Amino acid sequence: MDGPIVGVYGIIFMFIVLFLLRIPVGFTMALVGFLGVTYVTGLKAALGLIGTDMWNIFSNYGLTVIPMFILVGEFAHYGGYNNTLYFTTYKWFGHYKGGLAITTIMACAAFSAISGSNTATAATMSSVALPEMKKYNYHPMLSAGSVVAGSTLGVMIPPSIVLVVYAIYTGQSIGKLFFGNVIPSAILTILIAATVVYICYRHPDWGPKGPKSTWKERWGALPEALDILILFAIIMVALFTGVVTATEAAAASSAIGLIICLLRKKLTWKGFKSSCIDTLRISCLVFMIVAGATIFGRFLAVTRLPFEAAEWISALALPNWMLLWAILLCYMVGGIVMDALAFLLISLPIFYPIVVKLGYDPIWYGQVITITTTMGAIMPPIGICCYVVAGMAKDIPIGTVFKGGLYYIPSYIIANILLMLSPYWTVLVLSNLVR
Repeated sequence: MDGPIVGVYGIIFMFIVLFLLRIPVGFTMALVGFLGVTYVTGLKAALGLIGTDMWNIFSNYGLTVIPMFILVGEFAHYGGYNNTLYFTTYKWFGHYKGGLAITTIMACAAFSAISGSNTATAATMSSVALPEMKKYNYHPMLSAGSVVAGSTLGVMIPPSIVLVVYAIYTGQSIGKLFFGNVIPSAILTILIAATVVYICYRHPDWGPKGPKSTWKERWGALPEALDILILFAIIMVALFTGVVTATEAAAASSAIGLIICLLRKKLTWKGFKSSCIDTLRISCLVFMIVAGATIFGRFLAVTRLPFEAAEWISALALPNWMLLWAILLCYMVGGIVMDALAFLLISLPIFYPIVVKLGYDPIWYGQVITITTTMGAIMPPIGICCYVVAGMAKDIPIGTVFKGGLYYIPSYIIANILLMLSPYWTVLVLSNLVR
């Protein structure tokens, strides 16, 4: 059997194992990848290849950036900054029609600036935003949808765990990816907020106005919320200037985040322990996905499937933009049926060489696929953010949550179109400034 055919069968077998046996995705990729490498090269060679790969990936100093960025997000969560961010933005936007939904999206964006996870953002903001919107008689579809869409900014806005892993896997600069992400994430945030305005225009009774805050109350709420801006600025300025590595910037932000929480008397000893435990749990989950994807990627490499696919697609008499949209369709479907990070790592060995051969910039491509896979997190039947929100809102059916999320799908499509129309002014203009 030809190598590429073995690779195709391996991908099919992996999805069968994943969905029928319900084995976690990291273990599924590791199991199928190891069996595939063993089939192609033999057991002894497989052990040698995979052992070398595991050593190379986990001795990579750059991976330490992941638990550091997760930790600063956990400090903010247990320090109650989700409440601070929500009620600060509420004082500025809550008196508009649909203002609480816009508040939710803006608070999600602010929280995402220190948390690289969409599920963490969904769980954190659901606990604050949903009760408030219920109190003001917001339609469940609008309230749940705004949390779901806002939570996807968790993997968009730096420090994004997805972009960190993409950088490590492809050898790109984390700083360039983070700065290249500033404009795309701003575009997506504005488009999601604009969707709320459109929904309230079509359904005026879905998002009633809240009470108007005085200017004194608005300005008085800002100081604590600025703590998050300070942490974000530390990460971005340090990466932009190149005076420290990404890991050092992440470690510094974690330390400063802890100091700020302690000075504000926001973090208890119990909260500190919970932050560390949750960081360990989430980091192990991410590392297992990375390990499984590395093994599965080695299997695809020895079958030569990625290289053969790149040659075949490049030979097609189709415009580059059409080939790119076909790839993005695969990412959208993949983001629906499984974890975005897991599918990203599975697909990169196949699609990354193709995209580079087509002449697209790797930094720009990282932003495009992040938006696309993120869109899958709110689409049925597996949209993970919808299940998180439904789990937090016991009185809102999962079907209503999914329907609310579907209103925001055009935002992601429009954002990608804008990135494609002007790669330089949306991504590269800032990423090229990073040293």
